[in-house]
Amino acid sequence: MNVQRLVDELAPAYSSLINAGLPVRTFPSVMLWGAPGVGKSQAVQQIAGEIETKTGKRVAVTDVRLLLFNPIDLRGIPTANADKTLAVWLKPQIFQMDESDDVVNILFLDEISAAPQSVQAAAYQITLDRVVGEHKLPENCIVIAAGNRVTDRSVAFKMPKALANRLMHIEVECSFQSWKEWAIRSGINDKVVGFLSFRRQYLMNFEAASDDLAFATPRSWEMVSNILNFIDTDVEKMYHLIAGVVGTGVAVEFRTWSEVYSQLPDIKDIFEGNQPTLPTGTDALYALCSAMTAYARAHKDDMRRIANSIRYAERMPPDFSAVLLKDYMAIEHDYRARLLQIPEFSAWLSSKGRLLNGTV
Repeated sequence: MNVQRLVDELAPAYSSLINAGLPVRTFPSVMLWGAPGVGKSQAVQQIAGEIETKTGKRVAVTDVRLLLFNPIDLRGIPTANADKTLAVWLKPQIFQMDESDDVVNILFLDEISAAPQSVQAAAYQITLDRVVGEHKLPENCIVIAAGNRVTDRSVAFKMPKALANRLMHIEVECSFQSWKEWAIRSGINDKVVGFLSFRRQYLMNFEAASDDLAFATPRSWEMVSNILNFIDTDVEKMYHLIAGVVGTGVAVEFRTWSEVYSQLPDIKDIFEGNQPTLPTGTDALYALCSAMTAYARAHKDDMRRIANSIRYAERMPPDFSAVLLKDYMAIEHDYRARLLQIPEFSAWLSSKGRLLNGTV
């Protein structure tokens, strides 16, 4: 499954159990498999957000990197009881969870496949029996594990069959459209979104046989976005930092592509209702759509400006106007319903809506 489908299937399943008052252990613990940086951790955070929305409960995620643990860490530190006749085990902090009815806990056992088999074996009780030695997980705790595949040539040990049989296994795959919708909602830098719309193959450039330390993944592109959003938007100035994240080859192409921004009209001018010159190159049109979407996201409540931009989009090649309007609909959940209140959007939908399923 891609990340969005994973969220769309798991979040409602957990929410149905919670809203029905059924124990979350009714649903099997989940194991997410996938290449480094594909978005497994991000998926868990999105699932948590969806559960909050669907249940009205606060969701607390406890992220445990099993690679850093040994078996005794999961059980706790032994100490003497009050009369010094027996040994008792102090509960590890990671299992100190809020058991309140208005809270849902998610215990995320990340990098489980990178943990030695002795630690994986200690996870048996957590995944099925929901206990660790004398310590019991609260009834409101969901257990999700994640790890890289042995074939990824990352640090990974083969999972014992006994543990594997206790889990629901889902392989997380990279999907550009799923990632793009998340990226728009999350404020990923528009240059990153525009470049990857033009060169989708660079969203996930991981090759298990390669010895390169820096390579492109959804996780590394989020790092690039943070560099551009919070340090400097100039790709040329940030080139060496970007190359250190996604690799030299991809960074060179990204730097070259970013030069198309000099060809773009003033984005604010478009949203003010003017009709500046429309660029013609495919690369520039992708950049324009991404820049307009970023501006629309920042002014999502100003429907007058949004309407002006849709009028401008009518001048675009039909496929690119469909790209733009589809991106607008991803600005937030149910934003399409708000767009439908704009006559310009309804008119566009009537004449070109069929293109939404075949956007370039």
